[in-house]
Amino acid sequence: MKCYLGIDVGSISTNFVLVNEAGEVIYTLYIRTEGNPIKAVQAGLTMLKQNLSEKKMDVEVIGVGTTGSARYLVGAITGADLMKNEITAHARGASQFVPGLRTILEIGGQDSKIVILEDGSSVDFAMNLICSAGTGAFLDAQANRLKIPIEDFGDIALRSKKPTQLGARCTVFCESDMIHKQQIGHSTEDIVAGLCHGLVRNFLSSVAKGKNIKSKIVFQGGVSENKGIKKAFEDALQEEVIIPPYNTVMGAVGAAFLVRDKPPEKTKFLGFDITERDIRCSSFNCGGCPNNCEVIETRIDGKVAARWGDRCGKWSTMKLDI
Repeated sequence: MKCYLGIDVGSISTNFVLVNEAGEVIYTLYIRTEGNPIKAVQAGLTMLKQNLSEKKMDVEVIGVGTTGSARYLVGAITGADLMKNEITAHARGASQFVPGLRTILEIGGQDSKIVILEDGSSVDFAMNLICSAGTGAFLDAQANRLKIPIEDFGDIALRSKKPTQLGARCTVFCESDMIHKQQIGHSTEDIVAGLCHGLVRNFLSSVAKGKNIKSKIVFQGGVSENKGIKKAFEDALQEEVIIPPYNTVMGAVGAAFLVRDKPPEKTKFLGFDITERDIRCSSFNCGGCPNNCEVIETRIDGKVAARWGDRCGKWSTMKLDI
């Protein structure tokens, strides 16, 4: 079976998706990046290979697409045919399952974004800046303070009859508000629901500020698993919010479909045995002009596999050892 592989590497998770020539998703994998994208990719490819072997699936990868904050690094070590930004990948993936969608709300572990689409193409977008108050990390921190498993957060929020008002713009102020609300007798359900509504207010007033949000509206990313956040978005927008299939790995889905849309004549994929090879990254400053670009260099088994980061192409276009 010929397939396209999509890989999305972010700060929190690394996701893998296989899509066959007919456009069917046949495999998904979500693992933690744990601060080491190289090891995460090697571990994920090992798990993918083992899973295919156990299921006796004969798969030939004929195209690889990467996305996420580490897309260039991952593209270098896997031999990707396509490297695209998260906005494009999320838009392509969601459009595959929700035709006619106009707005994508995406909240992950440490970032969040909104994408506005027209006729299936992104025409506007915005991402959060340095603050994580409106992300999954924010919810994890508050769940820990309340001693509630994050997996139960959404169900608890839905039991609330009167969500309390919390200042969710800052984790410091939010914690103070939570302690105060507990001290004056607010229920855990109302506090949890208040956190969900606060996160949504924060998202809409910062990330989505000034954006023309229209239905169909899709919600994806790890936080989209939280039923309380979905309801809070629907309450705030007074619109249906759709959770699409593969909502937690949509970046990888989009990367796979993007390379399927324009398949290479011959893939540059280095194969699953990349997991057994020695991969190292380093950087140096060029110094050839006032830009003083930081050039990233990846070596596989001691040979230069990729360079990027230079503005003029002096290093990235240089002949490689591999």
